[in-house]
Amino acid sequence: MDKLKLIVFENCKEFGQKVDNSLQELTGTKESFIIPINEVRFNNGEGKVVIGETVRKKEIFVLSDIGNHSITYKMFEYMNHKSPDDHFQDIIRCLCAIRNQASSVSLVMPLLYSSRQHKREGRESLDCAVALQTLIDKGVKNIITFDVHDSNVQNAIPCSSFDNFYPTNIILESFINNEKVDNSKLLAVSPDNGAIKRTNFYANMLGCELGGHFEKQRDIYKVVDGKNPILKHEYIGKDVKGKDIIIVDDMIASGESMIDVARELKKRGAEQIFMMSAYSLFTKGIEVFDKAYEEGLFTRLYTTNLSYVPLEALKRKWIHQVDCSSYVAKIIYTFYMGKSVSPILEYRSKVLEDFARN
Repeated sequence: MDKLKLIVFENCKEFGQKVDNSLQELTGTKESFIIPINEVRFNNGEGKVVIGETVRKKEIFVLSDIGNHSITYKMFEYMNHKSPDDHFQDIIRCLCAIRNQASSVSLVMPLLYSSRQHKREGRESLDCAVALQTLIDKGVKNIITFDVHDSNVQNAIPCSSFDNFYPTNIILESFINNEKVDNSKLLAVSPDNGAIKRTNFYANMLGCELGGHFEKQRDIYKVVDGKNPILKHEYIGKDVKGKDIIIVDDMIASGESMIDVARELKKRGAEQIFMMSAYSLFTKGIEVFDKAYEEGLFTRLYTTNLSYVPLEALKRKWIHQVDCSSYVAKIIYTFYMGKSVSPILEYRSKVLEDFARN
């Protein structure tokens, strides 16, 4: 296992350490797989990445969380927070520092960079596709991501390895173990058209019904924060009165849309409402969730540690974060050993099977 090495960026240092610990358990070794790096920032905002030891003939797995906005650096005497663009550029710097000396380089980027810029309408950029092509051009062999906004973006690199994994099992196992829910009165509801496939996947794993979805009516004449604001949500689906509901999406940004959906379901007589999302960004803070919880609009939000969640949010009793580090370690180990990832993609735990039968 001396060829397997991890490069862990500062933006996922704690998570990367957990992955390293899990890899040590999987391989039966007590030596860390992490190669130290130095992420240098100059006073004008420019940067460079320095790798602390040789990577020659090693199989490198680079871990980076481009969603971590808590990382700061001093620029022209004021503190600047690293944006996804900054994090992505540091990945490119790292690949340039490796200089094709490694046997292979795989990038584990749970929150895919610019994943919501996956399709083009009119005169606009197609950032995600360009980013994927850039990564392959710089020497990345495998791109590993999780619950990507639209997996069709991999068509931008049709001859390259792109694997999209889902943390569904881990989230749902935690949900079943922590909540008292009756499978016979549980419905899965999609917050919009784009999340129907994902919601149906969750429903199949739980063995519950797909209740319906919401149609978003947007104001096409306005653009706020880069998107058309939502005028209202229109529910299309089964009666939710007396039902427990799970609302599923890949990510929560501001959370306003998810809360609007919960409010509409409550108006229709839904009982417990559980939100499930791989990524919880809280781009406008957590106060909106505090208020919604106090109003009784939802019972719990289940999310993961695949991307940064503010510590203040993790202190709230309405959030439950599940640890995916062992899952990521298993994926890395599978890639390193050259084994099939199909068992990981198709895996369904006994906990879920038992719940579906009941």
